[in-house]
Amino acid sequence: MSAAKVAITGMGCTTALGNNVDETWSAMKDGVCGIRPFEQIETYDLKIGIGGEIPKPVTAGVPDRYMSAFDRFTLLAMESARQAIEQAGLDFSDVDFANRSACIIGAGNCGWEIVESGYRRCFVDGAKRIHVMAVPRSMSSAPASQISMWHGIKGPVYGVTSACASANHAIVAGYQAVKSGEADVAVVGGTDAPLIWGVLKAWEALRVLAPEVCRPFSANRRGLALADGAGVVVLENAEHAKARGANILCEMIGTGITADAGDLVNPTVDGPSRALEHCLRSARLSPQDVDYINAHGTGTKANDATETKVIRQVFGSHADELAISSTKSMHGHALGGSGGIELVACIKAIQEGIIPPTVNYDEPDPECDLDVTPNVAKKRNVDVAVSNSFAFGGTNAVVAVRKAS
Repeated sequence: MSAAKVAITGMGCTTALGNNVDETWSAMKDGVCGIRPFEQIETYDLKIGIGGEIPKPVTAGVPDRYMSAFDRFTLLAMESARQAIEQAGLDFSDVDFANRSACIIGAGNCGWEIVESGYRRCFVDGAKRIHVMAVPRSMSSAPASQISMWHGIKGPVYGVTSACASANHAIVAGYQAVKSGEADVAVVGGTDAPLIWGVLKAWEALRVLAPEVCRPFSANRRGLALADGAGVVVLENAEHAKARGANILCEMIGTGITADAGDLVNPTVDGPSRALEHCLRSARLSPQDVDYINAHGTGTKANDATETKVIRQVFGSHADELAISSTKSMHGHALGGSGGIELVACIKAIQEGIIPPTVNYDEPDPECDLDVTPNVAKKRNVDVAVSNSFAFGGTNAVVAVRKAS
């Protein structure tokens, strides 16, 4: 039996740019920066006061009486999944279909909201016990489990945790499940909600947070900006999608996953290069076939320079023809959620022929000498797009999508 073609039939996201795909994509095209001074969280003694907060409350349609069972990172994933499932027109009430459906959601962290509130209750307020739902709320698999329960998905359901590559690893796992025939449909993506005092304090200690603005690939870049966010897509056996008359947004055609086996925080050229090469090979693409790369593009000195070397090594002279951008400059770094948001950006770039910009760029860096679409979106036909995720721990995951035929 030949491997199945994999279609994308639904997508959803919840970001600092908007609470859905339309709002997020409209802001991306306009070069809006969603990274702003904090308004919704207690900053206490934080030195860094900016990040990507979600502009409006997210309830994911959960009634108030059930809210105590959900951490914010789970609600973001549930809302994004709700959007994607609704667009795909899926109904899991048929038991056979539910049994052949998967849900795999990445999260770089756990539910820190309930963890931190528990610490405060005990160590600041002097309480003797913490919230009874602390364990199920905080577990990294909670987003996948809750989506499964609320929608009735009964096939492979689990969480994936690999730092900033979590979403792409979850997407790869879902792609493999559909392509191999293990599932007809996979609801996949990633989520994170790191805008919590304790998490921000830990990232401050790493000295990689931008003090005022995130400027990926710009010579005067000073770091990344953390953000809450989630992105989810529906992967589906292409024949199954056509048989039920689904609208196919685009086709997923290849993946590449590797490890640096090097340093816990410092990136290498080798691991990401092999991931990109594996992705092109699995998609049966030559470097010249790729039109757009949504870069990992965190805005740190080391990451952006290393990613530039990676792209030049893999794409050779075609690197100068590629359209590249870091949408993290607008929606911030949602850690385990970033890959899902960035895949949505790739799909919209293919659909509309628009490359979203890298905003806040104002000073060329000889170490980042690629066309990173500075500040203003540009029109360009996009048949094939690639999304890079390179994470702490040296874990790399790359995915490729193509215009629906």
